Amino acid sequence: MSNSTEHLVEMANDIGAYFITDKNHERARDGVRNHIERFWEPRMRRKLVEHWQRADGEGLSPLVAEAVKELAARMAAQV
Repeated sequence: MSNSTEHLVEMANDIGAYFITDKNHERARDGVRNHIERFWEPRMRRKLVEHWQRADGEGLSPLVAEAVKELAARMAAQV
């Protein structure tokens, strides 16, 4: 994993750590996904999705991996 990818994974996991406190799992997952969609640059989102696809989400927490899976599907639907 490159340093920049590692940094994106850390940032995504930090976001996940905030939202995991929500007892509603779906709302927590959607919170992570929405945050990444709203506040991350498109190239950052693409790089995170590529990492999830290529490396099977290595280093991502389970909640963040679920959010990135949904993000990937939404990005694919926009193409």
